[in-house]
Amino acid sequence: MRPAGMFMALCMAIIAGSAAAMVYLYLGVSRLEAAIVAGATLIALVLYSALSDRVGFRSILARRLTELSQGESDLARQLAEMDRRLAALEARLETAIDHSNAITDPLAIEIGEVQARLKEFGETVGDLAARRETLVPIVQKSAAAESKVGAPDQPAPSDPEAIAVRNIDMEPGAIRDAIAANRIDVYLQPIVSLPQRKVRSYEAIGRLRGIDGDGLWGRDFIPQAERSGLMPQIDMHLIFRCVQLVRRLLLKDRDIGLFCSISRTTLTDADVFPRFLDFMAANRAIASSLRLQFTHDALRRMGAAEHESLAALFDYGYRFSLDHVTSLRLDEGELAKRGFRYVKVHADTLLRTTLPVPASIAPGSLSDLLGRFDIDLIVDQIDDEQSVIDLLDHEVRYGQGPLFSAPRPVRGEALQPDHAPASPDAIAHQTASGLPEAPAKLPLATDVHEAGPGNAAQIAAALRDKG
Repeated sequence: MRPAGMFMALCMAIIAGSAAAMVYLYLGVSRLEAAIVAGATLIALVLYSALSDRVGFRSILARRLTELSQGESDLARQLAEMDRRLAALEARLETAIDHSNAITDPLAIEIGEVQARLKEFGETVGDLAARRETLVPIVQKSAAAESKVGAPDQPAPSDPEAIAVRNIDMEPGAIRDAIAANRIDVYLQPIVSLPQRKVRSYEAIGRLRGIDGDGLWGRDFIPQAERSGLMPQIDMHLIFRCVQLVRRLLLKDRDIGLFCSISRTTLTDADVFPRFLDFMAANRAIASSLRLQFTHDALRRMGAAEHESLAALFDYGYRFSLDHVTSLRLDEGELAKRGFRYVKVHADTLLRTTLPVPASIAPGSLSDLLGRFDIDLIVDQIDDEQSVIDLLDHEVRYGQGPLFSAPRPVRGEALQPDHAPASPDAIAHQTASGLPEAPAKLPLATDVHEAGPGNAAQIAAALRDKG
């Protein structure tokens, strides 16, 4: 108990005692009554003291509450001032951002246009380099022919492997006559695994024959055929034969595949593509073994209509291959999304980096990068053993080229049934009722599962024997 409390209690006791003594002495009451008066007086004093303390405590509490309310009001006023200042700061910041965007947006647009033009320029340079590589051998052959003017004629080579490219009439009428006469030959070139050199797939290559029997490869007649609108008809002939080939190949090896090149113009031809799509839908059972191949240049030029056609083929289970890659700046994710599962790159492009446009990745990492998107890298135009050794260092799994085997012809009679259609329209009519029964035997070099420079004669002999 505090000293002040003790003092007050003592005072209360003295007052109560004094009151009892005065009553006892002056009023003449008994001692008991005097004690009762003393107790009542003490109780009254205690109650008074308690009530006084309670009233004082309430006043103190009210004063404290008033002070807290004033503090809360001051805090609210300070918070409101802070909010006002923050709003003013945000307004200034937004003004500064708008001002900076007004300055940087035109620069970003200009930079984007410059990048787009640089990209177009790089692609143009790459196309020119590719065309130069194609034209140099032709120019060299022309120069050699001119240097031999006046010399006695040399007999034409009798080796079926030596397929000479001679000048024939490349007018649209000549190409149309070759299509109508069914003078479209199919050649097969194996794609082998590295380093085992086991045949895993084939590439079907189309070749037009002139009236005199001379042949012309695709790079020589395709440009004129595309300009003349004849490529869809050629593609219709080739895909019909490729389906037959795939069915025959699958009888010997369920894991074998066939690559067949398709023109971009076929995907948008209003007359041919619907029949083409119906034919592919009717043969979707072999979709996993038939790979449709498009050039890199054709893919870059594809628009919405072509991509819709690719999507329709993709829905039927067909997968695609990218050929004649002219730049290693590939969008692997977009390729995988659109159904491309193979990318073919020339050996010189990968090993000797002849592309004028810098690659976005190191050539040695291309196979690993494509593999992350479930895309296989195939290196073609391999013509020497040193290239194979270098490609193994790049972890390349598949190769193609003259080192393993040159393109080998498939007999046209073996590809066609007894009543084979002779024109694209007839082929389209035939596809409406499904694929006709194929011959019992097909003269393919599939009995020899190893490709290399040492077995070229064996493959040729096998072709002649089965033919």
